Amino acid sequence: MNWLAPVLIKAEHGVLVCQYTIRKEMTNPYQILHGGVTAGIIDDLIGATVFTMGLNERYTTVNNYIDYFTPASEGDEVVAETSIVKRGRTILNLQCEIYLPGKKTFNS
Repeated sequence: MNWLAPVLIKAEHGVLVCQYTIRKEMTNPYQILHGGVTAGIIDDLIGATVFTMGLNERYTTVNNYIDYFTPASEGDEVVAETSIVKRGRTILNLQCEIYLPGKKTFNS
């Protein structure tokens, strides 16, 4: 999470909102945000969201499904928002939406 350098915007029980500035080392040869970095943002932020819930159990990522809609480039600032979709007995289902503030649709 330190390498991604999130700026915390909002933190509540089961919800996190962070902003990220896209740096050159986060981009692919086409100079757009690398999909692996996007996946890293999602996984880190969802894990931190689970932490905000103060649960005694430990959870690990079971599945990560990502739709990539719009590219981000070096210097862009993207916002990532998490929320709980469903809380089961043994699995928590959360979602993370990443978007460019001027364009609501980005990745989820």
